[in-house]
Amino acid sequence: MTRGLELHDLIIAGVALVAGLLAGLLLRLLLRWLGERASRTRWGGDDVLVDALRTLVPWAAVAAGAAIAAEALPLTARTGRTVNMTLTAFVIVAATLTAARVVTGLVRSVAQSRAAVAGSATIFVNITRVVVLAMGFLVVLQTLGISIAPLLTALGVGGLAVALALQDTLANLFAGVHILASKTVQPGDYIRLSSGEEGYVVDINWRNTVVRQLSNNLVIIPNTQLSGTNMTNFSRPEQEMTLTVQAGVGYDSDLEHVERVTVEVVTEIMKDVEGAVPDHEPLVRFHTFGDSRISFNVILGVGEFSDQYRIKHEFIKRLHLRFREEGIRIPAPTRTVALAQGSAPVVIPHQRDSSGAAGPSVVSGL
Repeated sequence: MTRGLELHDLIIAGVALVAGLLAGLLLRLLLRWLGERASRTRWGGDDVLVDALRTLVPWAAVAAGAAIAAEALPLTARTGRTVNMTLTAFVIVAATLTAARVVTGLVRSVAQSRAAVAGSATIFVNITRVVVLAMGFLVVLQTLGISIAPLLTALGVGGLAVALALQDTLANLFAGVHILASKTVQPGDYIRLSSGEEGYVVDINWRNTVVRQLSNNLVIIPNTQLSGTNMTNFSRPEQEMTLTVQAGVGYDSDLEHVERVTVEVVTEIMKDVEGAVPDHEPLVRFHTFGDSRISFNVILGVGEFSDQYRIKHEFIKRLHLRFREEGIRIPAPTRTVALAQGSAPVVIPHQRDSSGAAGPSVVSGL
């Protein structure tokens, strides 16, 4: 039988509660100061640890003060066990939330460092968070005296039904894990699917992949579709790529002169235009005797996919201006049409513009 409640019991319990609250407040201030120091370091892991401890340590101090207060009071054995069990469960919940924040933060940090992009692959973060919270939930149930064996049995039996009901979701989940594990696609890569969708990969989550187009619109692609279609990744194995621009000059042009002028323009573009590759070696390759011109390809270096439009724009402008200054002619396609008038044919030049559209022809006296 417990003794009666006395004044000094209340005083001791109150002092213990106040001490726990003050200790929690002081520890939170100390951890905030440590967080400011950790933010100045280059490693991101210390930021995650300090931020997580700022939640766990103060609440643990408060729980310790409450436990001491409960010991000071003349509680019955049943009430004392209930209080201790509740405080223990409270600390376990706080520790579980802290562990979830620490582990998911470290997983996110590793994912970012390996992908070398600002975006994170949340599929691993979400899976890690669910696993840690589930383990903490089971520990809390065991601490409260609730047997988890029937729960585990029920989960095992119901797992088949859940798997059948969530076939699409699970298929997308494992497809996303396979995509990231194989490292064929990472956040930040520029991809193009055989179905026509293309853009930067923003995130790969448990169900779909988010792709941001150059027009700043988002395309949501299920992971199963992404893993089961033909795809071009313009960021693998490296981000730098080459751009081929076609051009042509007249048959009366000095090809050595054309090549020299074009190489000079390419060199200038590589040094002046943002997104170009300064150490790229300019390449000019003549390849076709056309109807009205000698065609050639110019190969440019591009830092990453979206830079090609700006580089191509500047190259065409500067090459056109330089050809004019050097007197190099870029002929329009022409075609000669022969018309028969009686026994004497009439030959009429029929010219097409650079786009291939036929120009007007005037035939008189027919």
